[in-house]
Amino acid sequence: MKKIGLLCGREYSFPPAFLARVNELGKKDGVAGEFIKLGGTRMSEPAEYRVIVDRISHEVEYYRGFLKHAVLQGTYVINNPFWWTADDKFFNYAMAAKLGIAIPKTVLLPQKGYPANVDITAESLHNLEYPVDWDGLLDYVGRPAILKPFSGGGWKHVYKVHNREELLAAYDQTAPYCMTLQEFIDFKEYVRCFTFGKMDIMPVQYDPKERRYIVDHQYLSAELGARIIKDAQTINQALGYEMNTIEFAVKDGVPYAIDFLNPAPDFERERITEFYFDHVVEKMARLVIDRALHGAAANPWPRWEAMLGIGTPAGFVGQPKTFAAGSKTP
Repeated sequence: MKKIGLLCGREYSFPPAFLARVNELGKKDGVAGEFIKLGGTRMSEPAEYRVIVDRISHEVEYYRGFLKHAVLQGTYVINNPFWWTADDKFFNYAMAAKLGIAIPKTVLLPQKGYPANVDITAESLHNLEYPVDWDGLLDYVGRPAILKPFSGGGWKHVYKVHNREELLAAYDQTAPYCMTLQEFIDFKEYVRCFTFGKMDIMPVQYDPKERRYIVDHQYLSAELGARIIKDAQTINQALGYEMNTIEFAVKDGVPYAIDFLNPAPDFERERITEFYFDHVVEKMARLVIDRALHGAAANPWPRWEAMLGIGTPAGFVGQPKTFAAGSKTP
């Protein structure tokens, strides 16, 4: 029996529907899905699962540690816990721009403050310039601009600012988070893509103001839709994500990728609509069954080094030798 494990948190519609579909489709191939139960992980425990789908380890450190160990033992984890730990939105923007994807001008900012339990004093920060040239940064990205965290999601701590005074008022509320300041794209169309296994891209009309999905299959022209799909595929191949959402704001016919670090995207029925929920459940179930049967452990690792011509992937962000997920490592 090839087992697929699910790690999740406060989700109610996707997990049971996903596991039921995995068990229905996978039965003929000896593939079964279940919720993972953990109560302490022993070093060098053999892999119990061929594939694990992770939707919560960004909030529970023990889960993240368990998943790294599972990778070591040969489990195929969606998404790669090592790269997810290392990744951030500012790196993503810079990397994607080098790959030719339209990205808004973005600046990484020093933090306003630090966690109370971290021993940071003025002497710790002697490498920082002071005062910050706020007007110069606004001149670079343009006005208005978007102030948002360089990691995280859920539209938390996101501010639209029109001038220096508004920027500083918003910035003063952001401790202890590290923030980015980004060019505001006055979009005509807005698209959120569900992505499955890097190359299977499902563009969806999305209203970011109302935060709702809209079922409209004629929303994009054929040319614009093809470019969005191609750019989303490029992003996923570079970052290695096989479960993701990628957001594009379209201005003057150009799709700007503005958010693509969503390795545990929202799959709840009431928010993504019944139509897209059914598609997500089906595609995720078929993806994990395929990975349980055929997945190579190198697949979830990023490829940006090779794609940018820096060299073959190596070291922390490199590819392990290819062997079947769940098989005995050399």
